[in-house]
Amino acid sequence: MKKYFNLFDFSQRVDYKTEVLSGLTVALALIPEAVAFAFMADLSPLTGLYAAFVMGLVTAVFGGRPGMISGATGAIAAVIVTLSKTEGVEYVFAAVVLSGIIQVVAGALKLGKFIRLVPHPVIFGFVNGLAIIIFMSQLDQFKTEEGFWLSGTTLYVLLGLVLLTMLIIWGLPKFTKVVPASLVAILVVFGLVAILKIDTKTVGDIASIKGGFPPFHIPKVPFAFETLKIIFPYALIMAGVGLIESLLTLNIIDEITETRGRSNKEAVAQGVANITSGFFSGMGGCAMIGQSLINISSGARARLSGIVAAVMLLIFIVFGSGIIEQVPMAALTGLMIMVAIGTFEWASFKTITRMPKKDVFLMFLVTLVTAILRDLALAVLIGVTLAALFFAWDNAKRIRARKHVDENGVKHYEIFGPLFFGSVTAFNEKFDVLNDPNEVIIDFEESRVVDMSAIEALNKITERYHKVGKKVHLRHLSPDCRRLLARADEILEINILEDPTYKVMTDKLT
Repeated sequence: MKKYFNLFDFSQRVDYKTEVLSGLTVALALIPEAVAFAFMADLSPLTGLYAAFVMGLVTAVFGGRPGMISGATGAIAAVIVTLSKTEGVEYVFAAVVLSGIIQVVAGALKLGKFIRLVPHPVIFGFVNGLAIIIFMSQLDQFKTEEGFWLSGTTLYVLLGLVLLTMLIIWGLPKFTKVVPASLVAILVVFGLVAILKIDTKTVGDIASIKGGFPPFHIPKVPFAFETLKIIFPYALIMAGVGLIESLLTLNIIDEITETRGRSNKEAVAQGVANITSGFFSGMGGCAMIGQSLINISSGARARLSGIVAAVMLLIFIVFGSGIIEQVPMAALTGLMIMVAIGTFEWASFKTITRMPKKDVFLMFLVTLVTAILRDLALAVLIGVTLAALFFAWDNAKRIRARKHVDENGVKHYEIFGPLFFGSVTAFNEKFDVLNDPNEVIIDFEESRVVDMSAIEALNKITERYHKVGKKVHLRHLSPDCRRLLARADEILEINILEDPTYKVMTDKLT
Protein backbone atom coordinates (compact mmCIF):
# COMPACT_ATOMS: atom_id res chain seq x y z
CA MET A 1 0.00 0.00 0.00
CA LYS A 2 2.84 2.36 0.75
CA LYS A 3 4.14 2.16 -2.82
CA TYR A 4 0.64 2.81 -4.13
CA PHE A 5 0.30 5.93 -2.04
CA ASN A 6 3.75 7.16 -3.02
CA LEU A 7 2.91 6.64 -6.68
CA PHE A 8 0.01 9.05 -6.47
CA ASP A 9 1.67 11.34 -3.92
CA PHE A 10 -0.93 10.47 -1.28
CA SER A 11 1.88 10.09 1.26
CA GLN A 12 1.84 13.87 1.45
CA ARG A 13 -1.03 16.13 2.31
CA VAL A 14 -3.11 16.81 -0.82
CA ASP A 15 -5.84 19.41 -1.27
CA TYR A 16 -8.25 17.21 -3.24
CA LYS A 17 -10.65 20.04 -4.05
CA THR A 18 -7.87 22.16 -5.53
CA GLU A 19 -6.44 19.21 -7.45
CA VAL A 20 -9.79 18.24 -8.98
CA LEU A 21 -10.76 21.81 -9.96
CA SER A 22 -7.31 22.46 -11.40
CA GLY A 23 -7.53 19.27 -13.41
CA LEU A 24 -10.97 20.18 -14.75
CA THR A 25 -9.74 23.65 -15.77
CA VAL A 26 -6.74 22.16 -17.56
CA ALA A 27 -8.94 19.61 -19.36
CA LEU A 28 -11.21 22.34 -20.71
CA ALA A 29 -8.24 24.38 -21.87
CA LEU A 30 -6.54 21.33 -23.44
CA ILE A 31 -9.30 20.68 -25.98
CA PRO A 32 -8.79 23.67 -28.29
CA GLU A 33 -5.00 23.47 -28.11
CA ALA A 34 -4.94 19.73 -28.87
CA VAL A 35 -7.24 20.26 -31.86
CA ALA A 36 -5.25 23.25 -33.07
CA PHE A 37 -1.91 21.40 -32.83
CA ALA A 38 -3.38 18.45 -34.72
CA PHE A 39 -4.44 20.79 -37.54
CA MET A 40 -0.97 22.35 -37.42
CA ALA A 41 0.50 18.88 -38.05
CA ASP A 42 -2.01 18.24 -40.87
CA LEU A 43 -3.66 15.47 -38.85
CA SER A 44 -7.18 14.61 -37.68
CA PRO A 45 -8.25 16.42 -34.48
CA LEU A 46 -8.69 13.05 -32.77
CA THR A 47 -4.97 12.32 -33.09
CA GLY A 48 -4.26 15.45 -31.06
CA LEU A 49 -6.98 14.73 -28.50
CA TYR A 50 -5.93 11.10 -28.08
CA ALA A 51 -2.31 12.21 -27.66
CA ALA A 52 -3.35 14.74 -25.02
CA PHE A 53 -5.26 12.06 -23.11
CA VAL A 54 -2.56 9.37 -23.27
CA MET A 55 0.40 11.70 -22.70
CA GLY A 56 -1.39 13.46 -19.87
CA LEU A 57 -2.44 10.28 -18.06
CA VAL A 58 0.85 8.35 -18.35
CA THR A 59 3.10 11.25 -17.34
CA ALA A 60 0.76 12.29 -14.52
CA VAL A 61 1.06 8.82 -12.98
CA PHE A 62 4.68 7.95 -13.72
CA GLY A 63 6.41 11.29 -14.42
CA GLY A 64 9.17 12.87 -12.39
CA ARG A 65 7.39 16.20 -11.81
CA PRO A 66 3.98 16.13 -10.09
CA GLY A 67 1.75 18.95 -11.32
CA MET A 68 3.34 19.14 -14.78
CA ILE A 69 0.95 18.64 -17.73
CA SER A 70 1.87 16.85 -20.95
CA GLY A 71 -0.01 16.55 -24.21
CA ALA A 72 0.13 17.33 -27.92
CA THR A 73 2.37 20.36 -28.44
CA GLY A 74 3.36 22.81 -31.15
CA ALA A 75 6.98 21.68 -30.97
CA ILE A 76 6.09 18.11 -31.91
CA ALA A 77 3.54 19.27 -34.50
CA ALA A 78 6.23 21.37 -36.18
CA VAL A 79 8.46 18.28 -36.45
CA ILE A 80 5.94 15.78 -37.81
CA VAL A 81 4.00 17.99 -40.24
CA THR A 82 6.35 17.17 -43.14
CA LEU A 83 6.21 13.43 -42.41
CA SER A 84 2.42 13.63 -42.17
CA LYS A 85 2.07 15.36 -45.53
CA THR A 86 4.57 13.18 -47.40
CA GLU A 87 4.10 9.70 -45.91
CA GLY A 88 0.77 9.74 -44.07
CA VAL A 89 -0.52 9.26 -40.55
CA GLU A 90 0.62 5.62 -40.18
CA TYR A 91 4.24 6.69 -40.50
CA VAL A 92 3.59 9.39 -37.90
CA PHE A 93 2.36 6.75 -35.43
CA ALA A 94 5.45 4.60 -36.11
CA ALA A 95 7.77 7.59 -35.63
CA VAL A 96 6.03 8.47 -32.35
CA VAL A 97 6.61 4.94 -31.02
CA LEU A 98 10.27 5.02 -32.05
CA SER A 99 10.76 8.44 -30.48
CA GLY A 100 9.34 7.06 -27.23
CA ILE A 101 11.82 4.19 -27.29
CA ILE A 102 14.67 6.68 -27.76
CA GLN A 103 13.42 8.73 -24.81
CA VAL A 104 13.19 5.66 -22.56
CA VAL A 105 16.78 4.77 -23.45
CA ALA A 106 17.87 8.35 -22.74
CA GLY A 107 16.19 8.25 -19.34
CA ALA A 108 17.62 4.81 -18.50
CA LEU A 109 21.11 6.09 -19.35
CA LYS A 110 20.45 9.09 -17.06
CA LEU A 111 20.98 11.61 -19.85
CA GLY A 112 18.36 13.96 -18.42
CA LYS A 113 21.03 15.74 -16.41
CA PHE A 114 22.60 17.05 -19.61
CA ILE A 115 19.78 19.56 -20.01
CA ARG A 116 21.89 21.77 -17.75
CA LEU A 117 24.41 22.03 -20.60
CA VAL A 118 21.95 24.01 -22.72
CA PRO A 119 23.00 27.68 -22.32
CA HIS A 120 20.43 30.40 -21.72
CA PRO A 121 20.95 32.10 -25.12
CA VAL A 122 20.21 28.76 -26.81
CA ILE A 123 17.04 28.37 -24.73
CA PHE A 124 15.95 31.89 -25.71
CA GLY A 125 16.62 31.14 -29.38
CA PHE A 126 14.83 27.79 -29.22
CA VAL A 127 11.72 29.24 -27.59
CA ASN A 128 11.63 32.26 -29.92
CA GLY A 129 12.03 30.08 -33.01
CA LEU A 130 9.24 27.80 -31.81
CA ALA A 131 6.97 30.83 -31.32
CA ILE A 132 7.68 31.98 -34.89
CA ILE A 133 6.86 28.50 -36.26
CA ILE A 134 3.54 28.40 -34.38
CA PHE A 135 2.64 31.90 -35.64
CA MET A 136 3.57 31.21 -39.26
CA SER A 137 1.52 28.01 -39.28
CA GLN A 138 -1.61 30.03 -38.48
CA LEU A 139 -1.31 32.09 -41.67
CA ASP A 140 -2.72 29.14 -43.64
CA GLN A 141 -6.12 29.91 -42.10
CA PHE A 142 -6.11 33.18 -44.05
CA LYS A 143 -5.75 31.37 -47.38
CA THR A 144 -8.12 29.47 -49.62
CA GLU A 145 -7.71 25.77 -50.38
CA GLU A 146 -5.95 26.82 -53.59
CA GLY A 147 -3.37 28.80 -51.61
CA PHE A 148 -4.62 32.33 -52.37
CA TRP A 149 -5.09 34.94 -49.65
CA LEU A 150 -8.65 35.55 -48.54
CA SER A 151 -10.25 38.86 -49.42
CA GLY A 152 -13.43 40.85 -48.93
CA THR A 153 -16.06 40.00 -46.32
CA THR A 154 -14.64 36.53 -45.64
CA LEU A 155 -11.27 38.01 -44.65
CA TYR A 156 -12.79 40.79 -42.52
CA VAL A 157 -15.05 38.38 -40.62
CA LEU A 158 -12.14 36.02 -39.94
CA LEU A 159 -9.88 38.86 -38.82
CA GLY A 160 -12.56 40.27 -36.55
CA LEU A 161 -13.20 36.95 -34.83
CA VAL A 162 -9.48 36.26 -34.46
CA LEU A 163 -8.85 39.69 -32.93
CA LEU A 164 -11.84 39.27 -30.58
CA THR A 165 -10.41 35.94 -29.40
CA MET A 166 -6.99 37.50 -28.80
CA LEU A 167 -8.51 40.48 -26.97
CA ILE A 168 -10.42 38.25 -24.54
CA ILE A 169 -7.38 36.04 -23.86
CA TRP A 170 -5.29 39.14 -23.21
CA GLY A 171 -7.79 41.13 -21.18
CA LEU A 172 -9.79 38.65 -19.10
CA PRO A 173 -6.93 37.66 -16.74
CA LYS A 174 -6.69 41.31 -15.67
CA PHE A 175 -10.15 40.94 -14.09
CA THR A 176 -10.39 37.28 -13.06
CA LYS A 177 -8.43 34.04 -13.27
CA VAL A 178 -11.20 31.77 -12.03
CA VAL A 179 -11.63 30.21 -15.49
CA PRO A 180 -9.11 29.90 -18.34
CA ALA A 181 -9.20 32.96 -20.59
CA SER A 182 -8.69 30.79 -23.68
CA LEU A 183 -11.81 28.77 -22.83
CA VAL A 184 -13.89 31.93 -22.28
CA ALA A 185 -12.65 33.38 -25.58
CA ILE A 186 -13.66 30.26 -27.48
CA LEU A 187 -17.09 30.17 -25.82
CA VAL A 188 -17.73 33.85 -26.58
CA VAL A 189 -16.72 33.54 -30.24
CA PHE A 190 -18.68 30.27 -30.49
CA GLY A 191 -21.81 31.93 -29.07
CA LEU A 192 -21.42 34.99 -31.26
CA VAL A 193 -21.15 32.90 -34.43
CA ALA A 194 -24.12 30.74 -33.42
CA ILE A 195 -26.44 33.62 -32.41
CA LEU A 196 -25.61 35.88 -35.36
CA LYS A 197 -25.39 32.91 -37.75
CA ILE A 198 -22.03 34.12 -39.04
CA ASP A 199 -20.77 32.13 -42.00
CA THR A 200 -17.27 31.06 -41.05
CA LYS A 201 -15.24 27.84 -41.09
CA THR A 202 -15.65 25.50 -38.09
CA VAL A 203 -13.75 22.47 -36.82
CA GLY A 204 -16.45 20.20 -38.24
CA ASP A 205 -15.88 21.63 -41.72
CA ILE A 206 -12.38 20.17 -41.65
CA ALA A 207 -12.81 16.88 -39.81
CA SER A 208 -14.99 15.07 -37.28
CA ILE A 209 -13.68 14.62 -33.76
CA LYS A 210 -16.32 12.16 -32.63
CA GLY A 211 -14.61 9.25 -30.96
CA GLY A 212 -14.52 6.77 -28.14
CA PHE A 213 -11.71 5.32 -26.10
CA PRO A 214 -8.45 5.52 -28.09
CA PRO A 215 -8.28 2.30 -30.12
CA PHE A 216 -5.22 0.08 -29.91
CA HIS A 217 -3.60 0.27 -33.30
CA ILE A 218 -0.31 -1.14 -34.57
CA PRO A 219 1.02 1.32 -37.18
CA LYS A 220 0.38 -0.07 -40.66
CA VAL A 221 3.82 0.44 -42.13
CA PRO A 222 6.16 -2.07 -43.79
CA PHE A 223 8.46 -3.64 -41.21
CA ALA A 224 11.54 -3.00 -43.32
CA PHE A 225 14.79 -1.07 -43.19
CA GLU A 226 13.41 1.44 -45.69
CA THR A 227 10.68 2.38 -43.22
CA LEU A 228 13.28 2.88 -40.50
CA LYS A 229 15.27 5.17 -42.80
CA ILE A 230 12.16 7.32 -43.28
CA ILE A 231 10.97 7.57 -39.68
CA PHE A 232 14.24 7.53 -37.72
CA PRO A 233 15.27 11.16 -38.42
CA TYR A 234 11.84 12.40 -37.38
CA ALA A 235 11.79 10.12 -34.33
CA LEU A 236 15.21 11.33 -33.23
CA ILE A 237 14.21 14.97 -33.60
CA MET A 238 10.90 14.37 -31.79
CA ALA A 239 12.70 12.61 -28.95
CA GLY A 240 15.23 15.42 -28.61
CA VAL A 241 12.71 18.24 -28.88
CA GLY A 242 10.29 16.50 -26.52
CA LEU A 243 12.95 15.94 -23.87
CA ILE A 244 14.31 19.46 -24.17
CA GLU A 245 10.89 21.09 -23.83
CA SER A 246 9.82 18.70 -21.05
CA LEU A 247 12.97 19.14 -18.98
CA LEU A 248 12.96 22.91 -19.47
CA THR A 249 9.34 22.94 -18.26
CA LEU A 250 10.35 20.75 -15.32
CA ASN A 251 13.04 23.26 -14.33
CA ILE A 252 10.54 26.13 -14.54
CA ILE A 253 8.06 24.30 -12.29
CA ASP A 254 10.88 23.46 -9.88
CA GLU A 255 11.70 27.15 -9.54
CA ILE A 256 8.07 28.16 -9.00
CA THR A 257 7.29 25.47 -6.42
CA GLU A 258 10.77 25.48 -4.84
CA THR A 259 10.84 21.70 -5.09
CA ARG A 260 12.96 19.33 -7.14
CA GLY A 261 11.69 17.08 -9.91
CA ARG A 262 13.45 13.99 -11.25
CA SER A 263 14.63 14.61 -14.80
CA ASN A 264 15.60 11.04 -15.69
CA LYS A 265 12.32 9.63 -14.38
CA GLU A 266 10.47 12.25 -16.41
CA ALA A 267 12.44 11.26 -19.53
CA VAL A 268 11.41 7.61 -19.10
CA ALA A 269 7.78 8.60 -18.47
CA GLN A 270 7.75 10.80 -21.58
CA GLY A 271 9.09 7.85 -23.58
CA VAL A 272 6.51 5.40 -22.23
CA ALA A 273 3.77 7.96 -22.91
CA ASN A 274 4.88 8.43 -26.52
CA ILE A 275 5.10 4.68 -27.11
CA THR A 276 1.58 4.29 -25.73
CA SER A 277 0.35 7.27 -27.75
CA GLY A 278 1.72 5.83 -30.99
CA PHE A 279 -0.07 2.53 -30.36
CA PHE A 280 -3.31 4.30 -29.42
CA SER A 281 -3.64 6.58 -32.48
CA GLY A 282 -2.02 9.66 -30.92
CA MET A 283 0.41 12.14 -32.48
CA GLY A 284 2.71 12.08 -29.46
CA GLY A 285 3.80 15.09 -27.48
CA CYS A 286 5.70 16.35 -24.47
CA ALA A 287 5.30 18.66 -21.49
CA MET A 288 3.23 21.80 -22.08
CA ILE A 289 4.60 25.00 -20.57
CA GLY A 290 1.31 26.92 -20.77
CA GLN A 291 -0.93 24.18 -19.36
CA SER A 292 1.58 23.33 -16.64
CA LEU A 293 1.64 26.96 -15.53
CA ILE A 294 -2.19 27.05 -15.52
CA ASN A 295 -2.21 23.95 -13.31
CA ILE A 296 0.45 25.21 -10.89
CA SER A 297 -1.02 28.70 -10.67
CA SER A 298 -4.38 27.09 -9.78
CA GLY A 299 -2.72 25.57 -6.73
CA ALA A 300 -2.14 21.99 -7.92
CA ARG A 301 1.00 20.29 -6.60
CA ALA A 302 0.26 16.55 -6.83
CA ARG A 303 -0.34 13.98 -9.56
CA LEU A 304 -4.09 13.95 -9.05
CA SER A 305 -4.70 17.13 -11.07
CA GLY A 306 -3.01 15.64 -14.13
CA ILE A 307 -4.98 12.41 -13.80
CA VAL A 308 -8.27 14.32 -13.51
CA ALA A 309 -7.36 16.47 -16.56
CA ALA A 310 -6.68 13.40 -18.72
CA VAL A 311 -9.80 11.51 -17.65
CA MET A 312 -12.07 14.54 -18.13
CA LEU A 313 -10.58 15.13 -21.57
CA LEU A 314 -11.55 11.59 -22.59
CA ILE A 315 -15.09 12.20 -21.30
CA PHE A 316 -15.29 15.34 -23.46
CA ILE A 317 -14.13 13.35 -26.52
CA VAL A 318 -16.74 10.63 -26.01
CA PHE A 319 -19.73 12.77 -25.04
CA GLY A 320 -18.98 16.32 -26.24
CA SER A 321 -17.78 15.89 -29.82
CA GLY A 322 -20.93 17.37 -31.38
CA ILE A 323 -20.38 20.67 -29.61
CA ILE A 324 -16.64 20.85 -30.25
CA GLU A 325 -17.17 20.38 -34.00
CA GLN A 326 -19.09 23.68 -34.03
CA VAL A 327 -16.12 25.64 -32.67
CA PRO A 328 -15.08 28.33 -35.21
CA MET A 329 -11.59 27.94 -36.62
CA ALA A 330 -11.12 31.67 -36.06
CA ALA A 331 -11.19 31.04 -32.30
CA LEU A 332 -8.48 28.38 -32.55
CA THR A 333 -6.41 30.61 -34.81
CA GLY A 334 -6.61 33.47 -32.32
CA LEU A 335 -5.73 31.11 -29.48
CA MET A 336 -2.66 29.78 -31.30
CA ILE A 337 -1.45 33.27 -32.15
CA MET A 338 -1.70 34.15 -28.45
CA VAL A 339 0.16 30.93 -27.64
CA ALA A 340 2.91 32.07 -30.02
CA ILE A 341 3.01 35.53 -28.42
CA GLY A 342 3.14 33.99 -24.94
CA THR A 343 5.82 31.50 -25.96
CA PHE A 344 8.14 34.19 -27.34
CA GLU A 345 10.74 35.32 -24.79
CA TRP A 346 10.26 39.08 -25.09
CA ALA A 347 12.62 39.53 -22.15
CA SER A 348 15.44 38.37 -24.43
CA PHE A 349 15.33 41.75 -26.21
CA LYS A 350 15.84 43.57 -22.93
CA THR A 351 19.02 41.62 -22.22
CA ILE A 352 20.63 42.20 -25.64
CA THR A 353 22.55 45.28 -24.52
CA ARG A 354 23.75 43.47 -21.38
CA MET A 355 24.63 40.14 -23.00
CA PRO A 356 28.06 39.39 -24.51
CA LYS A 357 28.05 39.74 -28.28
CA LYS A 358 28.68 36.02 -28.80
CA ASP A 359 25.59 35.18 -26.71
CA VAL A 360 23.47 37.60 -28.74
CA PHE A 361 24.78 36.02 -31.94
CA LEU A 362 24.02 32.56 -30.55
CA MET A 363 20.46 33.50 -29.62
CA PHE A 364 19.64 34.96 -33.05
CA LEU A 365 21.31 32.06 -34.87
CA VAL A 366 19.30 29.42 -32.99
CA THR A 367 16.13 31.44 -33.58
CA LEU A 368 16.79 31.62 -37.34
CA VAL A 369 17.74 27.95 -37.66
CA THR A 370 14.62 26.93 -35.71
CA ALA A 371 12.30 29.20 -37.70
CA ILE A 372 13.76 28.60 -41.17
CA LEU A 373 14.67 24.90 -41.06
CA ARG A 374 11.91 24.02 -38.57
CA ASP A 375 14.37 21.55 -37.06
CA LEU A 376 14.32 22.30 -33.34
CA ALA A 377 16.74 19.56 -32.29
CA LEU A 378 19.30 20.62 -34.92
CA ALA A 379 18.97 24.23 -33.79
CA VAL A 380 19.67 23.30 -30.16
CA LEU A 381 22.55 21.04 -31.21
CA ILE A 382 24.12 23.84 -33.25
CA GLY A 383 23.65 26.27 -30.37
CA VAL A 384 25.19 23.96 -27.76
CA THR A 385 28.11 23.11 -30.07
CA LEU A 386 28.88 26.77 -30.78
CA ALA A 387 28.54 27.65 -27.10
CA ALA A 388 31.05 24.90 -26.27
CA LEU A 389 33.46 26.21 -28.92
CA PHE A 390 33.10 29.77 -27.61
CA PHE A 391 33.80 28.49 -24.09
CA ALA A 392 36.83 26.51 -25.27
CA TRP A 393 38.22 29.54 -27.10
CA ASP A 394 37.81 31.77 -24.05
CA ASN A 395 39.56 29.22 -21.83
CA ALA A 396 42.31 28.67 -24.38
CA LYS A 397 43.31 32.33 -23.99
CA ARG A 398 43.43 32.14 -20.19
CA ILE A 399 46.45 29.89 -19.75
CA ARG A 400 49.32 31.76 -18.07
CA ALA A 401 52.76 30.93 -16.72
CA ARG A 402 54.46 32.73 -13.82
CA LYS A 403 58.22 32.21 -13.95
CA HIS A 404 61.03 32.54 -11.40
CA VAL A 405 64.41 30.99 -10.53
CA ASP A 406 64.96 29.88 -6.90
CA GLU A 407 68.12 30.05 -4.81
CA ASN A 408 69.23 26.62 -6.07
CA GLY A 409 69.17 27.76 -9.69
CA VAL A 410 66.01 25.79 -10.51
CA LYS A 411 63.55 27.53 -12.80
CA HIS A 412 59.87 27.31 -11.89
CA TYR A 413 56.95 27.60 -14.35
CA GLU A 414 53.69 28.04 -12.37
CA ILE A 415 50.87 27.28 -14.82
CA PHE A 416 47.45 28.93 -14.49
CA GLY A 417 44.38 27.83 -16.47
CA PRO A 418 43.35 24.50 -18.03
CA LEU A 419 45.68 22.67 -20.39
CA PHE A 420 43.58 21.17 -23.20
CA PHE A 421 43.46 21.02 -27.00
CA GLY A 422 42.69 24.71 -27.33
CA SER A 423 45.50 25.97 -25.10
CA VAL A 424 48.44 23.70 -25.98
CA THR A 425 49.88 26.14 -28.52
CA ALA A 426 49.94 28.99 -26.01
CA PHE A 427 51.34 26.55 -23.39
CA ASN A 428 54.28 25.56 -25.60
CA GLU A 429 55.13 29.21 -26.23
CA LYS A 430 55.70 29.83 -22.51
CA PHE A 431 58.98 27.88 -22.34
CA ASP A 432 62.52 29.00 -23.20
CA VAL A 433 64.12 25.58 -23.52
CA LEU A 434 67.55 26.65 -24.80
CA ASN A 435 68.15 29.41 -22.24
CA ASP A 436 66.60 27.69 -19.19
CA PRO A 437 68.86 26.19 -16.48
CA ASN A 438 69.56 22.45 -16.28
CA GLU A 439 66.64 21.78 -13.94
CA VAL A 440 63.06 22.97 -14.52
CA ILE A 441 59.86 22.54 -12.47
CA ILE A 442 56.47 22.87 -14.15
CA ASP A 443 53.88 23.42 -11.40
CA PHE A 444 50.23 22.53 -12.10
CA GLU A 445 48.78 23.52 -8.72
CA GLU A 446 46.58 26.16 -10.43
CA SER A 447 46.08 24.19 -13.64
CA ARG A 448 44.67 20.88 -14.85
CA VAL A 449 45.59 18.42 -17.58
CA VAL A 450 42.29 17.80 -19.36
CA ASP A 451 42.69 15.65 -22.50
CA MET A 452 45.01 13.70 -24.77
CA SER A 453 46.16 16.86 -26.54
CA ALA A 454 47.40 18.14 -23.18
CA ILE A 455 49.21 14.85 -22.48
CA GLU A 456 50.88 15.03 -25.87
CA ALA A 457 51.93 18.62 -25.11
CA LEU A 458 53.58 17.47 -21.86
CA ASN A 459 55.30 14.67 -23.71
CA LYS A 460 56.72 17.05 -26.31
CA ILE A 461 57.91 19.66 -23.80
CA THR A 462 59.78 17.01 -21.77
CA GLU A 463 61.32 15.67 -24.99
CA ARG A 464 62.50 19.16 -25.93
CA TYR A 465 64.27 19.57 -22.58
CA HIS A 466 65.63 16.01 -22.75
CA LYS A 467 67.25 16.65 -26.13
CA VAL A 468 69.33 19.46 -24.65
CA GLY A 469 70.21 17.43 -21.55
CA LYS A 470 67.93 19.15 -19.02
CA LYS A 471 65.65 17.73 -16.31
CA VAL A 472 61.94 18.47 -15.99
CA HIS A 473 59.79 17.89 -12.87
CA LEU A 474 55.99 17.98 -13.11
CA ARG A 475 54.52 19.04 -9.78
CA HIS A 476 51.11 19.20 -8.12
CA LEU A 477 49.29 17.14 -10.70
CA SER A 478 45.82 16.27 -9.42
CA PRO A 479 44.92 12.56 -9.04
CA ASP A 480 42.77 12.56 -12.19
CA CYS A 481 45.61 14.15 -14.16
CA ARG A 482 48.02 11.48 -12.89
CA ARG A 483 45.60 8.76 -13.95
CA LEU A 484 45.41 10.27 -17.43
CA LEU A 485 49.19 10.32 -17.66
CA ALA A 486 49.44 6.78 -16.32
CA ARG A 487 47.05 5.47 -18.98
CA ALA A 488 48.83 7.44 -21.68
CA ASP A 489 52.21 6.12 -20.56
CA GLU A 490 51.45 2.91 -22.47
CA ILE A 491 51.54 4.77 -25.78
CA LEU A 492 53.52 7.91 -24.93
CA GLU A 493 56.86 8.35 -23.23
CA ILE A 494 55.86 10.86 -20.56
CA ASN A 495 59.01 11.99 -18.77
CA ILE A 496 57.85 12.63 -15.18
CA LEU A 497 60.82 12.95 -12.82
CA GLU A 498 60.16 13.11 -9.10
CA ASP A 499 62.83 14.48 -6.75
CA PRO A 500 62.52 13.51 -3.05
CA THR A 501 62.54 17.18 -2.20
CA TYR A 502 59.48 17.78 -4.39
CA LYS A 503 56.59 15.51 -3.42
CA VAL A 504 53.87 15.60 -6.06
CA MET A 505 50.40 16.71 -4.85
CA THR A 506 51.54 17.27 -1.23
CA ASP A 507 54.26 19.92 -1.11
CA LYS A 508 53.51 23.61 -1.57
CA LEU A 509 55.92 25.80 -3.46
CA THR A 510 57.36 28.66 -1.48
